[in-house]
Amino acid sequence: MIFTRKALKLLNHRLKCSGARLINRRCLQSATNGEVPSVEVSFSNGRNMTISSGKLARFANGTAVCQMGDTAVMVTAVAKAKATPGQNFMPLVVDYRLKNAASGRIPMNFMRRELGPSEKEILSARLIDRSLRPLFAKEYRNETQLVCNMLAMDAVHSPDVLAINAASMALSLSDIPWNGPIGAVRVGLNDGEVLINPTRRELQSSQLDLVVSATKHNLVVMLEGKGNVVLMQDLLKAIKQGTREAQLIIHEIERLQKAYGRHKREVDALPESNPELVQAVKSMCEMRLREIFQDAQHDKISRDTAVNEVRSNVIDKVWSSYPDTDPAAIGEEFNKACRDIFRELIFESNRRCDGRDYDSLRNISCQVDMYKPLHGSALFQRGQTQVFCTVSLDSPESAMKLDTLAALDSGGLKAKNFMLHYEFPPYATGEVGRIGPLGRRELGHGALAERSLLPTLPHDYPFTVRLTSEVLESNGSSSMASVCGGSLALMDAGVPVTAPAAGVAIGLVTKYENNDTKHLQDYRILTDILGIEDYMGDMDMKVAGTRKGFTAIQADLKIPGIPLKVVMESLQKATDAKSKILDIMGESIKEPRKYRKDCWPVSESLAVEPHQRAQLIGPSGLHMKRIYLETGTTLTPADDSTFTVFAPSQAALDEAKELIDGYMHKERVPDLEFGGIYTAKITELRDTGVMVTLYPSMPPALLHNSQLDQRKIAHPSALGLEVDQEIQVKYFGRDPVSGFMRLSRKVLQGPAVGIARSLNKAAASENSS
Repeated sequence: MIFTRKALKLLNHRLKCSGARLINRRCLQSATNGEVPSVEVSFSNGRNMTISSGKLARFANGTAVCQMGDTAVMVTAVAKAKATPGQNFMPLVVDYRLKNAASGRIPMNFMRRELGPSEKEILSARLIDRSLRPLFAKEYRNETQLVCNMLAMDAVHSPDVLAINAASMALSLSDIPWNGPIGAVRVGLNDGEVLINPTRRELQSSQLDLVVSATKHNLVVMLEGKGNVVLMQDLLKAIKQGTREAQLIIHEIERLQKAYGRHKREVDALPESNPELVQAVKSMCEMRLREIFQDAQHDKISRDTAVNEVRSNVIDKVWSSYPDTDPAAIGEEFNKACRDIFRELIFESNRRCDGRDYDSLRNISCQVDMYKPLHGSALFQRGQTQVFCTVSLDSPESAMKLDTLAALDSGGLKAKNFMLHYEFPPYATGEVGRIGPLGRRELGHGALAERSLLPTLPHDYPFTVRLTSEVLESNGSSSMASVCGGSLALMDAGVPVTAPAAGVAIGLVTKYENNDTKHLQDYRILTDILGIEDYMGDMDMKVAGTRKGFTAIQADLKIPGIPLKVVMESLQKATDAKSKILDIMGESIKEPRKYRKDCWPVSESLAVEPHQRAQLIGPSGLHMKRIYLETGTTLTPADDSTFTVFAPSQAALDEAKELIDGYMHKERVPDLEFGGIYTAKITELRDTGVMVTLYPSMPPALLHNSQLDQRKIAHPSALGLEVDQEIQVKYFGRDPVSGFMRLSRKVLQGPAVGIARSLNKAAASENSS
């Protein structure tokens, strides 16, 4: 029997599907019998993690549930059967959602439904993406989606690390081509002791919160963490211990993969390039690109312009010789040649494209106190990366309130009184773009810079601090420039930081064969990388901290893991660079500003006795509202006997104190005698009568037209009455129903019955005494 190529292809596909169905049927049968394929990972500290598959969401290519304590996360992996034609990258989508239902709560928004992703969810999705992406083959271009579904969530264990391990299991058991598995652990540090997967309470007292993702042979894939000025030796110890613990997870996943894993689908090979075309592209561009990449006079714009001119010229000439070839394919070959030449030059010349050696920093300049109305400001320039930072100080009421679920996942923090907002407009790279909603990249970079500076702020600072970082120029490591500029702006604003902080980005260029990154043939570590070195290189490690230790670290890799030796060398390079940057920053400002600026706000504590609180607040908060509207000063209850007073300036605080003293001074209300005759002052004329007061602080009372005169009148003006005129009235107590004063003038128009008494003069004499 003779089969056509199409028939053979269809038969092969059916055989693969039948094999997958057999494995699915085996998992389904074991789940039906109550035997769910699962493994239990026992860590060195005695805590256990359970990873299972085969019971839930069986239509997905791969599914896994990871549980620790009472927190359980299910991750599904689904990939399209074919890649989109012409697609030159692998679209990986990670959806991570913290669901209120998983913790027994109802969302408190108007719809009472789960809405768009929060900041915490976006950052956790990026964490998972960066851990998994390096292990996909370069030839794999199929669209892949990972959905992290929160099944249950307690207040003890964080679900983000569990989601990484569940995703690793789901991809390993699926037919999706992936060079895993990986393992991820959270590492804490308490009094020099390393904590593996610490609980929420342990993290609150921990000096370090580090997530380590690693693959086989102790190769580090991803690092993400923050610390309270952690010493280098402690950080290295935590990374080593986390990498070793991750091997326990990898071993158990591999054991389950051998028993239940599906056969991996074959990756569609990329179209093979014509060797003659490849050689033609390389021969036409090599010398010209070498000259461009060795010319230290080029900056970002001129270098990119020169490379683009070579690209256009090469595509035109090669296309004229090979008219049947797609110009996009020629451009792809040019990009490969460009990357190879750029990396080769780093090994050959021991120099980088801007003329620096491996350890040198770009030229750095700093400037503080840019504009007088700003509480604090700084301009930080490193090479062609320029960041403008501003600090705004406000009352504690301006702190960002966290929703219940975010507070639960962030260690019980209910409000943030320090916020760093990072902005990356399109003109920072000389491009035209849309300035719209906050992107995931901006959110991630801002969160990294915020983590870097937060440990340097005092815990009892009386103001809410908002630090904005606007990138005006970008040519690499703008997030670390935000750390440097932000630290300068905080000191310019007089915020009593414990020490200045700085950040630097470390790059890596490697040589290896057959995806074996454990045995690197050669590598170069680059300090303070440019944008092109990040794009062409293999690693972007951002390290921030003070001169004493580390406050934040983030390492992203494009290769499937690096040895611990390279990680240690990179951290040492970052430590040396950090010290140099802090020396340069110290030339502008070394410590928080001592003398006050005129624009700085003022905050004080006001002691109020419990029985005087109502007197200060006023009816329905009337007094506090008046203080705010007239002076801009806010009063916030701190406890039963203390208020925090926040004023935008010293003058506003002095004015608010006068109002507060007036409210706190208890004025004696005169006792009115029934049938007594008093001198009243007219404050307003109305159609129904006149409004009068008997003493200064009295609310005006109505003297009706029927009680003004023995004659019937329609308006008070008929009697010639005017505002501020004094008249005599007789007091008949208060109406038992409405409580209003009952006053009359007409009863006094007969024979004199007594001497009029003026309460205005009596009250004035009491106030003067």
